[in-house]
Amino acid sequence: MAENSRVVVIGAGHNGLVAAGYLGRAGLDVQVLERRDVVGGAAVTEEWFPGFHISTCSYVCHILQQKVIDELELRQHGFHVHPIDPSRVHPFPNGKVVTFWHDDEKTVDEIRKVSPEDADAWMDWADFWHRAVGILSDYYLRRPPSLAELTERFRAEGEEELLETLLTVPFKDLIEQFFVSDEVRAAVSTSTWDMGDIGAPGSAYITALYRFSAFREDTENYGIVRGGMGGITQSLARSAEASGVSIRTGAEVDRILVERGRAVGVQLADGEVIEADIVLSNADPKRTFLKLLDESDLGAEFVAAVNALKTDSASAKFLCALRELPDFSGHLGADYNPEYLAMMSLCPSVENAQRSWNDAQAGRLPDTPIIQVQLPTVYDPTVAPEGGHVLSMWIFFVPPHIRDGSWEEMRRPFGEWLIDELTKYAPNFRDSIIDWTLLTPEDIEERIGLTDGNIRHIDLIPQQMMSRRPLPGWSDYRTPIEGLYLCGAGTHPGGEVTGAPGHNAAHAVLEQLGR
Repeated sequence: MAENSRVVVIGAGHNGLVAAGYLGRAGLDVQVLERRDVVGGAAVTEEWFPGFHISTCSYVCHILQQKVIDELELRQHGFHVHPIDPSRVHPFPNGKVVTFWHDDEKTVDEIRKVSPEDADAWMDWADFWHRAVGILSDYYLRRPPSLAELTERFRAEGEEELLETLLTVPFKDLIEQFFVSDEVRAAVSTSTWDMGDIGAPGSAYITALYRFSAFREDTENYGIVRGGMGGITQSLARSAEASGVSIRTGAEVDRILVERGRAVGVQLADGEVIEADIVLSNADPKRTFLKLLDESDLGAEFVAAVNALKTDSASAKFLCALRELPDFSGHLGADYNPEYLAMMSLCPSVENAQRSWNDAQAGRLPDTPIIQVQLPTVYDPTVAPEGGHVLSMWIFFVPPHIRDGSWEEMRRPFGEWLIDELTKYAPNFRDSIIDWTLLTPEDIEERIGLTDGNIRHIDLIPQQMMSRRPLPGWSDYRTPIEGLYLCGAGTHPGGEVTGAPGHNAAHAVLEQLGR
């Protein structure tokens, strides 16, 4: 194709902007179309309460790739991270606390206060993940390997047994093999984030893919983004525009136009047609294939495979404005550093995590959810009025849709329950709230455009990872429609704000163009 190939990118989430940035720098004529009036997708900062700006979905920068940061010159375009250390604090109802640092020796000292025996095991635990992550992180910015290729790589490294453990031993079992105290087991179990059933085979493998942040050397890129997560996507947008990329907001794509098996452009909801030689979709696979294309373009067998993709791991997001910091002195002592509150996790036991997953799969609201608490204003006061704070809770393992009842009915009582739960740890929390809201999975789907409110686009489970993501035979960012590519979290390596899917998809396009 000619050097000035016309490219349309559907969706200005972070991966769409990354892809657009790389293609713009390569000299292509790129236009990004965003349904909403703001860029960012799930990495966006919005004013939820007057003067209080909160990261709507994603909330921490922890595996945004250094290569993407450097090559797209994000820091020159306003990207700034406040590095956080400790990386996470995990309090318990009994008053105990497990604190995680980037320095393994410091983490050992913290664990020793809770369980001397587990402190002795921590370095072996850390070594296990260092070895796994050291290999798997090599595949972030390249096309995914097959299981055979991965096996060959681990064998060459003398780590075939390590891969076998990752693929066959559930993460929950692995935790129980290393640690004995309930507190330490619970604290390390939340490192799975919202990836799924920790009792399932392969869950350790998924954990290894996403523990990259805990063992990365460039810790300056781990932390709270100035201005919220929208600080990432705003810098990506400025970088892309500096490379000649055009970004249109309020431009909802209604369908992808196909002629003789090839993508030739898109049609907007208002009827406008935009022609293109190449189309990249940052929408999730189900939305792309089932809503933006006709079954006749894809074939019944392919459509059935897309319908079967699992999107069971949903989350909810609690957002609030505070007049003062919640008081965790009962756990951290009278003179604790407020920066300890930047990232906290609440999960009293591994059994709680397992039960929450089981409840969610049955369509029930869990009574023991895993909660990640973030208080970015202890590092970044720019997102709140002077003296005020913003707090969010990301609640893992909730049903995409409630089986007996509705999310609309449960929004208020579930939010009140979350407030009560956090108030058990910080007695002033309820009284410190100025206002709050709860985003259910259905809200996230409606607002951000994520099927079933799935922040990863599709579940992070072994059958939907590496060379099987999103589907076997289609893991190279291409699709059955010539000239149509996927560039979002539904492709390898998956969710989180990494920039990797956008990077990889752009390079697949450039390779196809012989660039």
